[in-house]
Amino acid sequence: MRSFWPIFKRELFAFFVTPLAWVLIAVFLVVQGMHFFLLVDHFARSPDLSGDETPMSAFFGNTVLLYLVLFVLVPPMTMRLFAEERRSGTVESLMTAPVSSAAVVLAKYAAALTTYVAMWLPTGLYLVILQRTGALDWHTAASAYTGILLVGAGYLSLGLCASALTRSQFLAMVWTALILLVLFILGVGEFVTREGTTMHEVCGYVSVWAHMNDFASGIVDSRRLVFYGTLTVLPLFVATRAVDAWRWS
Repeated sequence: MRSFWPIFKRELFAFFVTPLAWVLIAVFLVVQGMHFFLLVDHFARSPDLSGDETPMSAFFGNTVLLYLVLFVLVPPMTMRLFAEERRSGTVESLMTAPVSSAAVVLAKYAAALTTYVAMWLPTGLYLVILQRTGALDWHTAASAYTGILLVGAGYLSLGLCASALTRSQFLAMVWTALILLVLFILGVGEFVTREGTTMHEVCGYVSVWAHMNDFASGIVDSRRLVFYGTLTVLPLFVATRAVDAWRWS
């Protein structure tokens, strides 16, 4: 753990001293703020909407805007984690330091995940607004934010792995974006494949839209936990093996 914290703090500091970080945060909060405002305005103007649909479920589960934000947000956040150090040569000093490969990977990943969580924290004000204007199901809210955390954890892990496998930040960003796009398109296949087929089951299993609809409705399915646990752990393992390969080379 001694070697974990210095790398974690260095990565966190390095991210927030770059203009890119503040641009991403500003764009993220502006887009989410507009999204929330439009949804609340829509519900205020349409009192005859179904009782099963709420601003919370619409914000997290029934709009493509949430996923577009993740596509734009995650690749730039993770592209520099390893690729920049390999390009500049600073990774050599890191590899010769008395620190394990797992600690390096986990520290960089924890810094990215902490940044991701920090970007979502201001949206907690939306819950306060909803609570003041009507009843708010805090169980559903907690479930929705759990889904956001799991999706982000899996996507960031994929991005870190892509960065560990290339020296180019641009390639790392493109690979991450393509992988996320493939996962999203595969998930959309749930709505166009025939029910009862193997393809439909596979598409439903990886569909982030279906996952977030469940989380936004207060449903925490163990299958979703297993999927995102695997999506997080497997790329981190691959990234650790890649770092080990650098040491031996």
